[in-house]
Amino acid sequence: MQKVFGYPRALTSKRTHYCPGCTHGIVHRLVAEAIDDLGIQEQTIGIAPVGCAVLAYEYFDVDFQEAAHGRAPAVATGIKRVHPDAVVFSYQGDGDLASIGTAEIVHAAARGENITVIFINNTVYGMTGGQMAPTTLPGQKTTTSPYGRDTTKVGFPIRVSEMLATLDGPSYIERVSVHDPKHIIKAGRAIRKAFEMQIAGKGFSLVEVLSTCPTNWGLTPIKALERLKEQMIPYYPLGVFRSPEEVAEE
Repeated sequence: MQKVFGYPRALTSKRTHYCPGCTHGIVHRLVAEAIDDLGIQEQTIGIAPVGCAVLAYEYFDVDFQEAAHGRAPAVATGIKRVHPDAVVFSYQGDGDLASIGTAEIVHAAARGENITVIFINNTVYGMTGGQMAPTTLPGQKTTTSPYGRDTTKVGFPIRVSEMLATLDGPSYIERVSVHDPKHIIKAGRAIRKAFEMQIAGKGFSLVEVLSTCPTNWGLTPIKALERLKEQMIPYYPLGVFRSPEEVAEE
């Protein structure tokens, strides 16, 4: 009998700590499937962030290093330079990457470091209680913006993919979503391609994944998926913002 579905080898069997309906688990599986498909489990090194995915090292069956808050790109850079044959990726949330780690991600991208970044954008600080993040949408209510994000006082959300795509260093940047099966399949392809860019020595690659946070959004898992589709995607449009073809032409 042909096997059409199975548990990724690059994932452990440990039960996760994520809240019900959180889509971190989906992205974990997509990353693990890409590692399996490319046959790179033994040479992969992941960098765990501070945030909801702080325990990522318990869920992936590959070597892992914990980084200080926001410093994952710097840690990944150091590891990749010391071990150039390793496949190095960081897994970061919007608080970790787009707030305290803004300088780290910008300069890693500008240098064209040959690393892969999986960036989870759920528009809120998840682990620490639902505070406003750099990616929080205009008008979105959080524990630190109870009346909604006021752009006249705190500015507008940062579109990380668009910002990094203006730099010369990145080889591949794409924004995807995991709100339905069709988009989950596309997200898996993007993550695999990001790893392929690194393996081919093309330089910096990043996949931004629009994700949900039912607990801090105060929604059911189903309603959270609907919010992602109806409110997040219009502000954070899906698509490729930097491609290998563009880099080759420059």
